[in-house]
Amino acid sequence: MNTQEKIIALRKLMASEGIDAYIIPSNDPHMGEYIPAHWQARQWISGFTGSAGTVVVTRDYAGLWTDSRYFLQAEDQLKGSGIELQKLKIPHTPEHIEWIAHTLNVGNTVGIDGKLLSPAMKRLMEKSFSVKEIRLCLKHDFIGQLWNDRPALPDCPVFIHDVEYTGKSTREKLAELRLGMTAAGVSHHLFVTLDDIAWLFNIRSADVDFSPLAVSHALVSMTDACLFINPAKITAEVRTTLESEGVNVYPYKQISDALAKLSKDDKVMLDPSNVNMWLMESIPQDTKIVEGAALTSLMKAVKNTTELANIHQTMINDGIAMVKFLIWLEENVGQEKITEISASEKLHEFRSKQPGFMGESFGTIAGYKEHGAIVHYEATPETDAELHPEGLFLLDSGGQYLGGTTDITRVIALGDPSPQEKRDFTLALKGTIALSMAVFPEGTKGYQLEAFARMPLWKCGLNYGHGTGHGVGFFLNVHEGPQSIGSSASGAAAVPLQPGMITSIEPGLYLEDRYGIRTENMVEVVEKNTSVYGRFYTFEPLSLCPIDRKLIDISLLTIEEKTWLNDYHVKVFWKLSQKLTVEETTWLQARTYRIR
Repeated sequence: MNTQEKIIALRKLMASEGIDAYIIPSNDPHMGEYIPAHWQARQWISGFTGSAGTVVVTRDYAGLWTDSRYFLQAEDQLKGSGIELQKLKIPHTPEHIEWIAHTLNVGNTVGIDGKLLSPAMKRLMEKSFSVKEIRLCLKHDFIGQLWNDRPALPDCPVFIHDVEYTGKSTREKLAELRLGMTAAGVSHHLFVTLDDIAWLFNIRSADVDFSPLAVSHALVSMTDACLFINPAKITAEVRTTLESEGVNVYPYKQISDALAKLSKDDKVMLDPSNVNMWLMESIPQDTKIVEGAALTSLMKAVKNTTELANIHQTMINDGIAMVKFLIWLEENVGQEKITEISASEKLHEFRSKQPGFMGESFGTIAGYKEHGAIVHYEATPETDAELHPEGLFLLDSGGQYLGGTTDITRVIALGDPSPQEKRDFTLALKGTIALSMAVFPEGTKGYQLEAFARMPLWKCGLNYGHGTGHGVGFFLNVHEGPQSIGSSASGAAAVPLQPGMITSIEPGLYLEDRYGIRTENMVEVVEKNTSVYGRFYTFEPLSLCPIDRKLIDISLLTIEEKTWLNDYHVKVFWKLSQKLTVEETTWLQARTYRIR
């Protein structure tokens, strides 16, 4: 079936069950960012492949709500589908709910698969729908009925992430968790988010593209730690290791039975933004529910000394791969055919030769010229542009290593950049530098810092439509909370930054049909100093890769910005040159010398 045929079939099912609007979100029952193929229902129904978006189908309308990262991509992929693009004003906002409440009639019914809906979102819907007495029905998985060739649940084997990388055993993490549970006054903690489960039990797998996660649930009490997962994924050796750490393994689908056995004397902690309604409704009504962010969220966000030592080494390895790639690109562009896809494959090849490499941390964004203006562009055989010795090439990429997760963006001038390209690049770079140099008191939240990154662009009437920074996991999700640097005064951007947290800094600028610009480094929150006014923090750059000097308009940089850039390039050269050949070291030296 094509998209239009799928919509017609869906409307028939809706009509048979009295559903006036059906919502198809991007998430899976674990509320993850990267979704196993089995749960990619929104992509199946619409053909839109971006990571964020919601489809709403009514009796006479179909729309896709997504944010500015995907406007150009969505416009292209939705052509001829019968689905209209609805542009979100603010990323990750549920504007489709307002649209439904405004569009439907009094007494209409909205349907959604309850396994894909969180209690927090359910409450928001019910509040918005109550004015018109619009009902919400959670029992229909219409996509499951229509999707005849639906992929099976992933069944990749699980392996143990060794304590030489993690720094703490599962038993130690469980002990810390239970201290938190005692303080919170709860007897049980329910986990559905795969990164929290992977971190807590020191397990990794390959069930999810780009993230080393295993599809699973977990329920931890003061005496038991239960992992619900497909037993076929657990080898005898892994099971023995888990059991020695105090973890019992049960079949994946038995989580609902375990929840149903909770008593009125139990208190279970869960995150209403991440658990799904199917699990929520499995808990007996007389069991007390304590809502709050998973206690592991902050525990894993603040990296321990072993994790930090590993990520610093991993950044050197990743930087080596980046430098080797940049040398290869410079020497071969215009000499042989290089496309966006083949360039991405070459970078993957360089990374794959580094110690501990396990795969990419997200799909490489390799955007040449106008493709760089599509914030989350993904080259396909149909769009794969050939690179020539001219124009700008935006490369946003990252790797998964046993010693950590990386994410870096560089823009490369393949020819002589124009004055405007240099100005635009430098304005965005000034934002990267300004935020990297920020010094802030203990308790500062991400949203309080974001203006540092945007101010150089704002002064020229320019801006960008995405967040400025996201937390990064340790051999986990490349986008990991609870911290972030964004404009909203709620959610992840309202979490205080603490030493040991890792985040990205990535302001950008995008000119449709011309080029895109973004200089992204990962940084570590570190203590700067202490005074009578308290403790102050700053950011230490982790990413190690030269910034293209050809693109910098030095006249736009202040003395302080030049000093930061020079110090950064000294660090890049010192850290990377020890593992490069003489020829590669000479190349790097020429691209990291001091500017005046």
